[in-house]
Amino acid sequence: MISITKSLKVIIAVIAFILALPLVAMQFTSEVNWTGSDFLVAGILLMFFGFLVETAIRKVKNSNFKIIAIVLLLLVLVLVWVEMAVGIFGSPIAGN
Repeated sequence: MISITKSLKVIIAVIAFILALPLVAMQFTSEVNWTGSDFLVAGILLMFFGFLVETAIRKVKNSNFKIIAIVLLLLVLVLVWVEMAVGIFGSPIAGN
């Protein structure tokens, strides 16, 4: 049986909260129009980066390096998310 640790519970809760934001917004405006695949891709992306951040927290001992690693991971997450949403770099994963 899979053991669900406290950190995994926190990661899942944060991801659920983040994914609930567009779901709630879709109820009030037509400008947010996510499909099931959008939620799936966002969930996978957030879970992947959540595990990377959790790994950085566990493995990096120096607190300064730990903060730098987490900030860099979050920066990469934002860049990938924005690229997938609007295509700022024009890569094949761009959403438009």
